[in-house]
Amino acid sequence: MWYAAVLGNLRANAINAARSYVRRRPWLKRRLLRLLRPLWPYLQPRLVRQTDTNYRSWIRRYDTLSDADREAILAHIARLPRRPLISVVMPAYETPERFLREAIASVQAQLYPHWELCVADDASPSPHVARVLEEAARADARIRWVRRETNGHISAATNTALALATGEWVALMDHDDLLAEHALYEVAVEINANPDAALIYSDEDKVDAGGRRNAPYFKPDFDPDLLLGQNLVNHLGVYRRDLLTAIGGMREGFEGSQDHDLALRAVGACGAERVRHIPAVLYHWRQAAGPASFSEAYLARCVDAARRAVAEHLAARGVRAEVITAPLAPAYLRVVWPLPDPAPLVSVIIPTRDRVDLLRGCVEGLLHRTGYGPIEVLIADNGSEEARTRELFAMLARDARVRVLPMPGPFNYSRLNNRAVAEARGEVLLLLNNDTEVLEPGWLREMVSHAVRPEIGAVGCKLLYPNGRVQHGGVILGIGWPCGVAGHHFVGAAGGAAGPFGQLALVRSTSAVTAACLAVRRHVFEEAGGLDEENLPVAFNDVDLCLRIRERGYRNLWTPFAVLRHWESVSRGLDLEGENARRFRREIAYMRRRWGAVLDNDPFWNPNLSLSDSMRTLAWPPRRERPWRCAAS
Repeated sequence: MWYAAVLGNLRANAINAARSYVRRRPWLKRRLLRLLRPLWPYLQPRLVRQTDTNYRSWIRRYDTLSDADREAILAHIARLPRRPLISVVMPAYETPERFLREAIASVQAQLYPHWELCVADDASPSPHVARVLEEAARADARIRWVRRETNGHISAATNTALALATGEWVALMDHDDLLAEHALYEVAVEINANPDAALIYSDEDKVDAGGRRNAPYFKPDFDPDLLLGQNLVNHLGVYRRDLLTAIGGMREGFEGSQDHDLALRAVGACGAERVRHIPAVLYHWRQAAGPASFSEAYLARCVDAARRAVAEHLAARGVRAEVITAPLAPAYLRVVWPLPDPAPLVSVIIPTRDRVDLLRGCVEGLLHRTGYGPIEVLIADNGSEEARTRELFAMLARDARVRVLPMPGPFNYSRLNNRAVAEARGEVLLLLNNDTEVLEPGWLREMVSHAVRPEIGAVGCKLLYPNGRVQHGGVILGIGWPCGVAGHHFVGAAGGAAGPFGQLALVRSTSAVTAACLAVRRHVFEEAGGLDEENLPVAFNDVDLCLRIRERGYRNLWTPFAVLRHWESVSRGLDLEGENARRFRREIAYMRRRWGAVLDNDPFWNPNLSLSDSMRTLAWPPRRERPWRCAAS
């Protein structure tokens, strides 16, 4: 209702005002952090639950066009240097008459006028399908249709409709779904802004039988690894027609995941750099009101088709990987990447100072509960003083895989790791906190299998609090009260949860990962310059490293298939008071100076999502300026 939008604005304004108030009063910030930090894993899941009522209020406030918006869009269309013809391609079979009419009407309602609708009726037994299509074609010359003589299923029917297309671009649409009225306009703007683009996709949501929108998927910018796990492109997916022609259109035999197969082959042909994402909901899926859709009714068949498509895509790249169902999300996939033969030596670097109780468990897990063979453990000892610590060091040193490196002096996490790297022999480095605990044997194999991939930089894992809830699901830039530099994704979520749209169950790209457990090839670490000892001795050095790695063209990854328990800075304490607090403020200021624009535009965190928390709640308002408003300014 109307007051929900008002409350959403008031909430955002109140949060901003509270942040400003607290930032001017460091003593208050310290007290609040001290109070809230132990409770945060329990509070956050309860504070950030999102409801469809909130989403509908958000739609009314931020995703409903006014007459002034429509006028601005039409004016902008008239000024576009290129106005390409977009062919909307639609296979139809036994579509309920109401839904078919509404789908056609949503195309006719497009503010962008340079389109054609190409429909193939896949030999529907019911006469109303042909009747509706014939009526629509007679009334609008931009609508063309053909009836197939035999039922060939969705791939064959899509190819038949594609044969009718004459546009430079092709937008794929299901026969009962809906386009937002500005959908093709947004596509045309993206084409003008990026003339080399070959594949464009948007955010999407669902619409129920009553026309109510729900379940929005606000997607990241293009992520090749996430595409292996799920059809990230999906709807709205728009392709250059010459690209579709070159790869042969849809492939029969992949029904149920034919769009996923098409996206994989298209990306393989054009390259990831030519894929563009529009962070706006331009497509509304029709939720099945009666009998389930093909994908819902035949999930196992759809997943098998997707598995075959992903396996063939990887094989075409020369990768012999195993593709299996994702354990926490059976509608999605996991790729088990191969290791080189022989497997590379991993140098595990653990900074520590005393805290025998933590260090012993950490190292024992590495040496005796990890299923990966070639490792060396370098303990960077930052001035331990306790007799128990010396006894533990002496015991560990009897294992040829362990070396203790004395490194006295003030605590500087970056310097400790950099000095240990200089002593390391491994091809792969694993930065590891002494307050982590191994939970299952396959974790290191999983991380190394990604770290050795040529295109990958840093690799992070799923870290759990002692209570079993998520502590680290990747790093989001620009988030994290009160500093606004970076924060962890899905803090406080259930450890066994798949997350919305499988985000906690799938390997995905992320701007950064935490150095509490970070794997990276040694030469990548050195190419990026290592950790910043001068400006970031304690905080954010991992984020800074990951951003410098990304700056050099590598992608950073997070995997849920490597899981550790993390006691989170138990051995070092918090940055709340005295010199620690002053140092923390200096590190925040440096990160804002060095990476300000980057921190404000994380490509893997949609601008329609809030920076107030990490649980994918809505942004009030979104951070994306609408293109017609930009054009008018």
